[in-house]
Amino acid sequence: METSMQFGSFEQFALYAVLVCGLVGLVYALILRKQTLAMPQGTDKMKQIAAQIQEGAYAYLRRQFKTILGVCVLVFIALFLSAGGNWAIAAGRAVAFILGCFASGFTGYMGMTLAVQGNVRCANAARTSLSDAMRIAFRSGAVTGMFTVTMGLVGATIIFMVYKELATEVLLGFGFGGSLLALFMRVGGGIYTKAADVGADLVGKVEAGIPEDDPRNAAVIADQVGDNVGDCAGMAADIFESYEVTLVASMILALAHPDPKIAMVWIMFPLIVRAIGVITSIIGISLVKSKTDDENPIKPITRGFFYSAILSMVGFFIVAQAYAHDLRLFWATVSGLVLAVGMYKLTEYYTNNQFPPVKAISRSAQTGSATTILTGFAEGLESSVYSLLVICACIFFSMLVFGREASAVDILYGVSLCGLGMLTTTGVIISMDTYGPIADNAQGITEMSGAEGGPNVEILDAVGNTTKAATKGIAIASAVIASISLYGSFLSKIAGGEGEAIDPAALAKFHIMLDQPVIFIGLLIGGAMPFLFSAMTIRAVSRAAFYIINEVRRQFREIPGLMEGREGVMPESGKVVDICTASAIKELIGPGILAVLSPIIVGFWLGWEGLGGFLAGIIVVGQLLAVLMCNAGGAWDNGKKMIEDGHYGGKGSEAHKAAVVGDTVGDPFKDTAGPALNPLIKVMNLVGLLIAPVIVKFSHDVVSETSGVVEKGQPGVGLIIAGIVLAVIVAISLIISKRESKEALAVQQRLDEAAASGK
Repeated sequence: METSMQFGSFEQFALYAVLVCGLVGLVYALILRKQTLAMPQGTDKMKQIAAQIQEGAYAYLRRQFKTILGVCVLVFIALFLSAGGNWAIAAGRAVAFILGCFASGFTGYMGMTLAVQGNVRCANAARTSLSDAMRIAFRSGAVTGMFTVTMGLVGATIIFMVYKELATEVLLGFGFGGSLLALFMRVGGGIYTKAADVGADLVGKVEAGIPEDDPRNAAVIADQVGDNVGDCAGMAADIFESYEVTLVASMILALAHPDPKIAMVWIMFPLIVRAIGVITSIIGISLVKSKTDDENPIKPITRGFFYSAILSMVGFFIVAQAYAHDLRLFWATVSGLVLAVGMYKLTEYYTNNQFPPVKAISRSAQTGSATTILTGFAEGLESSVYSLLVICACIFFSMLVFGREASAVDILYGVSLCGLGMLTTTGVIISMDTYGPIADNAQGITEMSGAEGGPNVEILDAVGNTTKAATKGIAIASAVIASISLYGSFLSKIAGGEGEAIDPAALAKFHIMLDQPVIFIGLLIGGAMPFLFSAMTIRAVSRAAFYIINEVRRQFREIPGLMEGREGVMPESGKVVDICTASAIKELIGPGILAVLSPIIVGFWLGWEGLGGFLAGIIVVGQLLAVLMCNAGGAWDNGKKMIEDGHYGGKGSEAHKAAVVGDTVGDPFKDTAGPALNPLIKVMNLVGLLIAPVIVKFSHDVVSETSGVVEKGQPGVGLIIAGIVLAVIVAISLIISKRESKEALAVQQRLDEAAASGK
């Protein structure tokens, strides 16, 4: 059932207004960048340490982008061939994919480059003023936040202006580009940062008994670099893709509406909501100012977030009432803001040391590492259930708003609006997250350089741990909502074609029924994917940490005067940075192959129905596992910090050593495997959407000889053979990911020889 979208004068004006809002956000980001770079950097020693961090961060990103480039070229070609002969869509989708990759990568790059320059300026400001240091750290992070909201909005708006009703097909490529880059940046950055962190903590704190950021520790610089490539670049790309995916999903669902006039309004509404978010994010960031110099930084940051949310609600109401004439859209979008606040508070409860879960972990450290790990794991398990219930409540609210008699497409459109509302304040959310590693780096620079301001940067870092954990909770929820929205688009893609509204009668023919064995098989396989993916990323951290720990031990043992802190004797930090970089890049490809090819294999073997079950399984299990790992890891981290603040014996006590072990277990949970599940869920769902029409085209209906029942969409021989080839590729990547390198075997041989000789 074809539709011709009619753009009235208001729609034409609104599109240009949305584009202007995006450009205003970019200008504001550049202004913040200029203001930050104008701030003084402090002493020569502070500048020297900051330069080392910058050099390591830039080197890592350069190598990462070179590695990803080849994968992007292959996907570009595949997308060009994915539109079933419609070369206008094929070309647009492939080019949009490259633009999505660029926008996601550029957002992460711009944010990270300022973060590694803002850290030393924050440390310098902390020497005299807590409020000035907080403002510099937050506004440095705000550059990342504004690039995240504006790059996506500008790109999506231009694509929509060019392609009109075909824009959803092209935007799939744009969203997929952002998702794939986010996956690589999350995985690579997460492996880098946590391998360095684990190595620095175990050798420094536990074995050598030296402070966290002691300049004698060769892994400290790599740890500081890792904070930026993992939390700044990785999180920015992660939220960017959620930002785009919810927009794409809402447009696809809107196009499925049988009334062209309503479809037009429902497509425009998300774009206008995004423009409102840019303006309210600018206002929220501008309002983050301390009332007094000794005010805890969490208070102005929270004020900025809530003011931004309230102003967004006002904007939603005006647009829903004056343009859409449908307050259901307002309530559905507002539910997303409520979800963001709910996830923020829930994550804060389970990871902040002011609340019972973290206090319980600190107490359990008195009886050793085992009880520390058990308590933290239990708290993480519990938190995942309540997070899931909060998300369920928002979906149920959409059902109530649109009415139980509304179609599934209408209700899922409401869910997509929930995701849009949740990410309206993305500019502030990313600012809160990026503030964390900037403050962490500032503390490290202060300690390594011996500068004043230690108490101030400790306060900033403690707040940063809270904001990082809370924004991870929001990121996970946004990934789930985005994926549910995409899942709602799945049947629309099966039933419809490019640039067409979906005939309700055609859509009614397609169902995913769990009592069908092929669907249940897909569901089970999808549920297993987060575990396999997490195993690969955690193993990668452990393997890289093995190299780093032995390198740091070697330097303490072989560099004369290093352990004693002799003046002029410095560790060879560059070697650890090189180890981290090489390990992270090497481990990058395997998880990426699994994420992209596994939905295709399942679809080719089990048909579109089995693929539907697969996508459902990845959403449910991925959410539960991601929250478990992120919250448990955050709780272990703050449980350790609580002991370092003087509880249960303080630093150097047996309880502290047990807490450090718990924290090192939690590090790859909360900063590698857990956050990486966000882009994994979205990448797999986007691949499912892209491949679904191909599966339908090359499948055929089979009539059962015994029952006469028509079994729809049985894959043809060609698809099955292609699935076998792709499965072999995945199997090879899994084998390689578990294989020990020659370097690791050589290190182990030297250790065995040293142990045998008694050294």
